Amino acid sequence: MLRPVQVHLFASARQLVGQRTVRWTVPAGGLPAREIVAGLERRFPRLGPTLRVSRFLRNDRYLADLEETVRPGDEFAVHPPYGGG
Repeated sequence: MLRPVQVHLFASARQLVGQRTVRWTVPAGGLPAREIVAGLERRFPRLGPTLRVSRFLRNDRYLADLEETVRPGDEFAVHPPYGGG
């Protein structure tokens, strides 16, 4: 069954986009995570600099690289660097 990917945005990424989650449609066979990241930058240009320094998770696991496949029904998360202390 084809379902969209839920993209969860945290910290400054959430602030730049103005929402916690974005629905992203992927083909049934999935696509590389880098394509989702590139699409997010096209859709939300102000997010570009943040994406370049963020870490990404698929189904609660940090990606080793952006060539990993994201499939329908997966959850994808954008974690920018966090400040504080």
